[in-house]
Parts: sequence; structure tokens; C-alpha cells
Amino acid sequence: MLTLSRWKIIAVTLSVIFGILFSLPNVLPQKTLDAMPGWLPHQKLNLGLDLQGGSYLLYEVDTDALHRERLSNLVEDTRTQLRNEQIPFGELAQQGEVVNVRIGDAARYNDALNLLRKNLGAPLAGVIGGKDVTVSGKDDNRIEIRFVPEAAKADAAKAVDQSIETIRRRIDSLGTKEPSINRQGTNRIMIQAAGESDPERLKAVIGKTAKLTFQMVDETVTPEDMQAGRLPPGTEMLPGDRFAPFYVVKKRAVVSGDELTNASQTFDQNGQAAVAFAFNGSGARKFADVTTRNRGKRFAIVLDKKVISAPVINDPITGGNGIITGSFTPQSANELALLLRSGALPAPLNVEDQRTVTAELGADAVKAGAISLAVGAAAMFVFVILAYGLFGGFAAIALVVNVLMIVGIMSVTQATLTFPGIAGLILTLAVAVDANVLIYERMRDEANAGRTPMAAADHGYKLALTSILDANITSLISGLIMFSFGSGPVKGFAWTLVIGVFTSLFTAIFITQVLIGWWFKATKPKKLPIA
Repeated sequence: MLTLSRWKIIAVTLSVIFGILFSLPNVLPQKTLDAMPGWLPHQKLNLGLDLQGGSYLLYEVDTDALHRERLSNLVEDTRTQLRNEQIPFGELAQQGEVVNVRIGDAARYNDALNLLRKNLGAPLAGVIGGKDVTVSGKDDNRIEIRFVPEAAKADAAKAVDQSIETIRRRIDSLGTKEPSINRQGTNRIMIQAAGESDPERLKAVIGKTAKLTFQMVDETVTPEDMQAGRLPPGTEMLPGDRFAPFYVVKKRAVVSGDELTNASQTFDQNGQAAVAFAFNGSGARKFADVTTRNRGKRFAIVLDKKVISAPVINDPITGGNGIITGSFTPQSANELALLLRSGALPAPLNVEDQRTVTAELGADAVKAGAISLAVGAAAMFVFVILAYGLFGGFAAIALVVNVLMIVGIMSVTQATLTFPGIAGLILTLAVAVDANVLIYERMRDEANAGRTPMAAADHGYKLALTSILDANITSLISGLIMFSFGSGPVKGFAWTLVIGVFTSLFTAIFITQVLIGWWFKATKPKKLPIA
């Protein structure tokens, strides 16, 4: 074990060089770092929210609102399918979790049943029929449509995943560096934006659903009918813009914001701020078809169930491009364009918790962490040196290299260091010292049993290795479990601990082994300094 093989010396030398080179940028001033050659490492540790300051937001995805919307869409899909096939129907309504419809022509009842079974719903794996809805025939020419029980869970899981990706795109567009966005529980999303000190700015961009639809205006409804709530089937009344307080629009959107390929802030012919948009191929075709068939009519541009503009279709719009005008400022137009580019949220988000960590508080945490690390390291250095003399000094050198390697690896991988992560670093040093204590105590036992110094040292490494591996493997398993199932501070602690397990094994065994081997080769001792 104590032979100074070439590969051990090379491995130790490279680890020391790696640790110094990749941890050095964290202590150099930015000007010095900018002046360094490009081939040298420049990455610094990413400090977490608790060390750098920033904003913490906890959102809950409103899956109940999503389910209500899907039920409403199911009603409209049923209406559209039956009308397209000119099948007479009536009494179409949602009753709780069920959509009911009565077919007016008994001769076409089976046609209606087969049509709805074929065209309603979306594919859903693992359920009978392979769809998320069931269509059942009832007495008196009635048809009952309902979602299968698994549909709500699948929709909720999909909504949370989609929300996380949409939030990530929105935050990236703001220029926020390395945000942490994670699922918490079944329907919550935790956001930590280090360096972003204004949570209201984040909420203004993150929490807006930004669901854009283009819906035809029903101009047959009089103001008196609107006030009395007498609306034609398949329509809804939405708050309007500065030209009208309310609009009655068709519930079924002719084109949706999902088919946008780009959106940007621009100005209209009057010099007012507006939003330019472009559809993909499918959206452009739909938009061209609708504007061709409805020349002279109005269509509403609806954002989050509010009409922001309702222009008249003077000519067909066939290019797939257009602009949205309204009461925009350049800033609000730019924000809307950002939201449209990043996509709509599938469901509303409700703020459950928000916190702000100031930069000053973060700096205090960094200082406190550095002090605790220094005090902990110094205490361990004093202990091992007093307990094991020269060999304790070798262990202290290995601890320094261990810290350098951990910081270097975290800088290279751009891992985020949190305050609990510093605790994980201190624990890692303690585990590394523990490995050396096991080795040295075993050496002492072997020397007291009458072995020569070289034989005692060699057996000390061999016999202690099993215990060291057992201790570190259990720590590694614990760290991986915490990293897999934890979030936020727990994850930061676990990541530092996992890195530390590997570096501690390397430094505690190989670095001290090489140093002790050199000492034996240079001094040829008659007695171990720890005996």
C-alpha cells in the first residue's frame, strides 16, 4: 500500500493542481480574473439565495381551474362535433362532473354516439379505451360524457411540468442567472432567483397566465340582452377594452396563442406601442381562413379572459402576421411580447409564500459561513496534529487539498453553494478526518503488536480500508437519497456531501499515503511517530 507507484504520484499531483486552478477564481478580484488568459479557468461558485440574496416564491398550480376549463371545452367540443355533422341535439349542459346532451333525431342517435366516441377526448395510456373521456348511451336518446378518474391526475401532472418549463423560459428572458425552479409536492412549484431582489417584478411576469386566443365577436347580442344575461348558446361575455366595457364572443377560439412562433414590441401607424406577432403554418392557415370567411365582422383578441382589442376584419390576413393594439406602454407591450414568446401557463398560479433575502443579509451569511468553516477546519487541524504529530500534519494537508477539490468541482459544474452546503462541507471534513483517525489508530495497534514501522503503516491502510469504505458508502447513500427527494437547502447540503465523499476518500487515502511513503523513503524511521 505504501509503495510510491507512479500513477499514485501523478494522481495526487494532478488533484492538487486541479484544486488550486479551479478554486483560485473564487478569491481573485474580477479585474484580475478578466485579465487572465482565456484558457485558464474563470468559473466561480454560484452562491445560493441564502448567500447571495434574492427572491423566493412558492406557487400552487390551480388544477381545479384547469379541470373546470377542460369540462367547459368538452361542452363546446360536443356542440361543434354535432353541428358539423348536422345532427340535431338539445339540452346540452354540464351537470357537475358530467356533460349531458339529448339527440333530437332518434334515427341518428347511434351516429352521434359513434361520432363523439371517436372524436372527443385525448389519448391517455393505461386506461380502458385509451382515451381520457368516456361516452355512454342513456335512455331517452341521451348521451353522457365524463372524464375518466385518471384524467385529472394526468392533467395536473402535465400542467405542473408545463408550468415549470414556461416559468423557466420567462425567468431566462428576464436575464436572471441560474434560477432554481423545482416541483414541490404534487402541484406546487418553488422558485429561487438568486440576485433578484424584487419579487413583485418576478410575480408580474411569472404569475400571469398569458393565455391568448382569437375569438369571433357575436354582434347580434344587444346591450339589454347582455345586461339581462341572455346569451346565445356557445357564447360568453368578457370584460372589454376602452371602446366597450363588455363583449360577447364565441367560446370556441378560432386560433390560440399556442400557434405563435414569435412576438415582439413594436409601434402601430399612429406611433402607439403595440405587439407584433407571427403564427406557425397551421395557425397562419386557420387565421387566413377565418379572416377570409368573416370579412366585415369583428374578432376579439382575448388575453386571460379579457378582450384587449376587437378590430374589424377589413381584408383577409393571409401572411400569418399581425399586430395587437391597445392601451400599451412600450414596457407593457414588451412584457406581453415576452409572455407570448414563452408560452401560456396551462393553469393559473396562486402565490402560497414569498420571501426576499437582501444582499446585505446574504453577505452576512457568507461571512458567517466562512468563519464557521475556518473555525471547524482549525479545530480539526489542532486535533489531528496534537493526536498524531507529523502524521496529523499530513492529514491536515490532505484536508486542505480536499477543500480545494470540492470548491474546484463545484466551480466547474456551476453547482450552487448554499448555507446548508457549507454545513455539508464541514461535515465532509469531519468524515475525512475520521478516515485518517481509523488508519492511524490501526497503525498504532499494529506497531504495539510488534510490527516494524513500515509493516505497521502498510497494515494500517489495508485493514482500515473496509471500515472507511463502509462509513463513506453509507454517507453516499444518505446524500443521494436527500438529493433525489429533497429540495432547496436539503439538496444543497446533499450535493456538497456527495462530492465530499469522493474527494474525502481520495485525499484521506492517497494523499496521506504518498506523503507518508515519501517520509519513510527519506528518513527510514525505526519507530512510528504515533506509536
